[in-house]
Amino acid sequence: MNAVKEEAIKLISNLPEDTSWDDIIYEMYVKKKIEVELKAADEGKVISHEDVKKRFAR
Repeated sequence: MNAVKEEAIKLISNLPEDTSWDDIIYEMYVKKKIEVELKAADEGKVISHEDVKKRFAR
């Protein structure tokens, strides 16, 4: 079994018994977004807090 499928099974197994399809989709979406952003941070593809403040100050 590949790693993604194993992670999906683990994620679903940890959800409450009354979980809806929407709950499952949301949890998978959040997990994927976190993984993508952690990878970006590891690769240095981030913006400093000061740069963000400057962009929003305009």
